[in-house]
Amino acid sequence: MDTALQNIVERVRQAASTGTPLRLRGGGSKDFYGQSLQGEVLDTRPLQGIVSYEPSELVITVRAGTSLAEVEEVLAERGQYLPFEPPHFAAGGAMATAGGMVAAGLNGPARASVGAVRDYVLGAQLLNGRAELLTFGGQVMKNVAGYDVSRLLAGSMGTLGLLVEVSLKVLPRAVAEATLVFELDEASALKQLNAWGAQPLPLNASCWQDGRLTVRLRGAQAAIAAAKKTMGGQVMDDGQATLLWNALREQTAPFFQLAAGESLVRLSVPDTTAPLNLGPTLIEWHGAQRWLKLAQAQRPDLGRLLAGNSGHATLFRTTDKSAGVFTPLGAPLERISRELKKQFDPAAIFNRGRLYPDF
Repeated sequence: MDTALQNIVERVRQAASTGTPLRLRGGGSKDFYGQSLQGEVLDTRPLQGIVSYEPSELVITVRAGTSLAEVEEVLAERGQYLPFEPPHFAAGGAMATAGGMVAAGLNGPARASVGAVRDYVLGAQLLNGRAELLTFGGQVMKNVAGYDVSRLLAGSMGTLGLLVEVSLKVLPRAVAEATLVFELDEASALKQLNAWGAQPLPLNASCWQDGRLTVRLRGAQAAIAAAKKTMGGQVMDDGQATLLWNALREQTAPFFQLAAGESLVRLSVPDTTAPLNLGPTLIEWHGAQRWLKLAQAQRPDLGRLLAGNSGHATLFRTTDKSAGVFTPLGAPLERISRELKKQFDPAAIFNRGRLYPDF
């Protein structure tokens, strides 16, 4: 065990013995996300470095405090990448880290087509609330016997333990790409996306806003050429397309610029859900992710926003979190979550209140 990890283990051991809450933090790029920030900051960035990278095996293992930019740069040198396109949200000099990427569990525009971050987590090393170092999973896809705990950590917001190391599946970049633009109203765009989804088309990402549907295709040259003929639409310049998808991934597009008092809500619903007509909307993930802007006077009621539809809502960016940030869990899921918390973090020292006020 190296010095950086030993220091962190000792810090956790002391916190557990005194019941001192700890706020696990990498670069702080996701500080805005979640319910509240509580406890003494425990910086994970001393846990630096790429432990191993096997391009032929499509697996990379990194320590949790390693910058996400470094990971992506190393992968790019071998023509590979993280297909779920994790956002950095690294404004103001913040540095997104690999551990924060997994803990936050956030995904970019391609998520509906390629899967989520949890689908690419092969293994993890975790420091639990007893200051014990636990290892789950491994470095290959078929490595799980029993519960797949390593993937459970994705999206846990650091409430179960401190990620020390993660192994991730990566993929080669597609050889061809094209972005198509269509003029469609919301209902027509959703209908068209679902129709395309039933066809063998290389759909990778989509975005609808203000009567404009944009679709990104990725795959083999022949597949892209055939899809362009089948789908029609106007082909967007490659440079403009890159800017567009990066702006969606990092939420720097104009839609995500909030005026004073405005809130940004994320609704995750079945992609066949009809238009919700709740306010200014941007739709991604082929209809399954809907961003909604609410004015200051509209205090979000996450249950009401779903309006009887299945799915969940997240108050993604706001200055008022008193109404709750995440849709409340049902009784069975809440019981399971609390029991998991007790097993991993019996003294409840890790990221108190980050998911729910009393969690």
